Amino acid sequence: MKLSSQIKTISYLKAHAAEIVRNLSEQGEPLVITQIRESATRGYPKELLAIRLREYREIFFKPYRVIYRVIAENVYIMMIVDDRRDMQTFLQRRLLGA
Repeated sequence: MKLSSQIKTISYLKAHAAEIVRNLSEQGEPLVITQIRESATRGYPKELLAIRLREYREIFFKPYRVIYRVIAENVYIMMIVDDRRDMQTFLQRRLLGA
């Protein structure tokens, strides 16, 4: 696999979210999203704000949510998750190990 073939724009992520989620879960190959910096100031997951955790951000691509962290100049996508699930429990368990 060439990593260069795994580089996609944020608009590609928006248009193909379901396909990307399926490929990530089936193949587990890395995916590099470019231009996410344009959206890096998006909101915080409300479930994490409730416990005063501000190190994670989110972008919505209905019905999916992209949960990510910005560290220095890097953006790390932590998960792409279907928003129709119990997000409070899921985020706490997945990100905090609770």
